[in-house]
Amino acid sequence: MLAPDTQGKVRDIYDVGDRLLLVATDRISAFDFVLADPIPYKGEVLTKLSLFWFDLVADIVPNHLISTDVADFPEEFAPYASYLRGRTMLVNKAEVFPIECIVRGYLTGSGIKEYNAKGTVCGIELPAGLTEASKLEPPLFTPSTKAAQGEHDENISFEQTVDIIGKKDAEDLKRISLDLYSTARDYAAGRGIIIADTKFEFGTVNGVTTLIDEVLTCDSSRFWPADSYEPGVLQPSFDKQIVRNWLENESGWDKTGEPPRLPREIIELTSAKYIEAYEKITGEKFVGESDVA
Repeated sequence: MLAPDTQGKVRDIYDVGDRLLLVATDRISAFDFVLADPIPYKGEVLTKLSLFWFDLVADIVPNHLISTDVADFPEEFAPYASYLRGRTMLVNKAEVFPIECIVRGYLTGSGIKEYNAKGTVCGIELPAGLTEASKLEPPLFTPSTKAAQGEHDENISFEQTVDIIGKKDAEDLKRISLDLYSTARDYAAGRGIIIADTKFEFGTVNGVTTLIDEVLTCDSSRFWPADSYEPGVLQPSFDKQIVRNWLENESGWDKTGEPPRLPREIIELTSAKYIEAYEKITGEKFVGESDVA
C-alpha cells in the first residue's frame, strides 16, 4: 500500500488534491498505544456504520462523502482495490473546526469522574444523586479541544468554545450535534441499543457546515445493550472494551513499554463484537468486502 500523507492511530489519510481518501485500517489502540495485532474487519465495520448514519441524518446536515466505489478513486490506488474496498471513503476536503463535539446522554467516562468531584460535567451543574450510567435529560453538549496527535483532548465549556470558533459557529455546532444525537438515539433505541455518548466532527466545505470523519461508530461512541441496562454500574459495550479489560486485568502489562500481543480468542471476540454492533444497528448481515490487514 502507498505511504499515507497522514497516519493516525487507526486511520490512513491520503491527500488527493481537493479531496481526501480516508482508509479505516484494522489497527486498534488502547491506553494510547497502537497494538501489534489488528482486529479483522474493524475498519470495514466503522466505515459501513458511518455510511449508514450519513444516510439516516442527511436531512439534518450535509456530509463530506463523495464515494466509496474504488472505481472512483485516483488510478494510482487501483492496484490496492481489494484492500481498500469497503473500508475507504473518498471525501471533500473541509476547513475543520478545532473542536470535538461531544454529546452525552448518560453519565459515564470522564463525565462521571468530574461529576463525583465537582457535581458538574464540563462546568454544567447537574442534580445531586446521579450515579454511573444515569440518564441525562436533556442530553448535554460537552465539547473538547481537538488535540494534536499523541496529546489528549481537553474538556471545555461552551463559553470557551465560543472564544475559539465564535458565537454563531458554536451555537450552530451545538444545535446540530444535539439534533444528530437525538435522531440517532431514538433510532438505536428501536434496535435495542443505547447510545450513551458520541463524538462528532465538523468542518466547512465551500462555506457550508459539514459533518466529517467517522460518525456514530463503535470507536466514536459508547453503545450499550438496552436489555441489560442498569444504572449504578458499568455497562457492557459494543467496542474494544474486551481488549482493554484483557490488557488491564489479565495480561500483566503495566501500560508502559511495548504492549503484549493479543491472544487469538480476544482478537476474535473483539471482531465479533464490532460486527454484532453493525448488525444490530443496521438490521443487515455484515458481509466483508476487503482484504483484512
